[in-house]
Amino acid sequence: MKKLIVAIDSFKGCLSSMEANEAAAKGIQMEMPDAEVIQIPVSDGGEGWTTAFHAALGGELVETTVFDPMMRRITAKYLIQNDMAVIEIAQASGLTLLSAEERNPIRATSYGTGQLVGDAVRRGCKRIIVGLGGSATSDCGMGMLQAIIDAFAKNQSWDEVTALEDVQFTIATDVQNPLCGENGAAYVFAPQKGATPEMVQSLDARAKRFAELSAKHFGYDCQDMPGAGAAGGLGYAFLQYMHAECRPGIDLLLEAVNYEQQLKDVILVITGEGSADRQTMMGKLPFGILQKTKLFHIPVALIAGRIKDDQQLLDAGFSLVKCINPQGMTIEEAMVPETAKRNIVETVRTILGEILPSL
Repeated sequence: MKKLIVAIDSFKGCLSSMEANEAAAKGIQMEMPDAEVIQIPVSDGGEGWTTAFHAALGGELVETTVFDPMMRRITAKYLIQNDMAVIEIAQASGLTLLSAEERNPIRATSYGTGQLVGDAVRRGCKRIIVGLGGSATSDCGMGMLQAIIDAFAKNQSWDEVTALEDVQFTIATDVQNPLCGENGAAYVFAPQKGATPEMVQSLDARAKRFAELSAKHFGYDCQDMPGAGAAGGLGYAFLQYMHAECRPGIDLLLEAVNYEQQLKDVILVITGEGSADRQTMMGKLPFGILQKTKLFHIPVALIAGRIKDDQQLLDAGFSLVKCINPQGMTIEEAMVPETAKRNIVETVRTILGEILPSL
């Protein structure tokens, strides 16, 4: 029996990772009815992070009431598996929680993310893995830190927070940016969260002041570490205040699913994302899958709703690169979930027709 893996990222605003995987598996089964298809829901730390870990590890999805970026009460979920918690900051501090008119990173707070961390610690979690994708905030994690202080420090001082001393934090992000400056959180990411040019300058200045005060207090400075600029500076707060380890999200997830073990006897891996181009090679999810899979000399096919830089993607090691959308299809039509599923099915069938004779 031939064995294949599908591990496709979500097509943002259209399909979840699980939905994209199911469509690809359907395409495989139409061409290879006897094939064994392993579906691995994946995420790089953003949308679907908790779902992917839940599918991989099981555990309990916990619901708790937190504040959203505008300090409104909402219900957010995170995963507990033994003494480990998996938190997706987008559940509490995500851009999708706000309307376009509400986006304002000067006001938006990461307080809700701190409430999720606090809840996990109170439940006895000793290892917390945090996916840093999709944030609405640019507050350097100050809101998160305040929520933790409110939960664990009677006198409102971070130095009183002893509950986190035995907790190991790992942050998942493919962002390598520092906290401040032209490559920092405010200049690079705040405009897509609703920041005007004037807001960007103000946010960057606020981040610099916070980092200087924090460095003076602790005697060390994490503002230039890779990942400090992730999630509007939440990465910095985890690095500076919680001594977090920063890892690519896909690496953490592939370790959780024992990916290398799953590759035994696999003849083809199909991965993908909404839009693929040269930036895919800069640590994005399909590239992480390619890097791991190449070690075992197994071909990897890449599918996407939009593709540029085909040759560079092929040069990077993908065996096939295919756009799922027929030429001339409008974006509006392509974003209809049923259309996208149908296009994935047909694209996968085409891939198998091209690549199977050579396997």
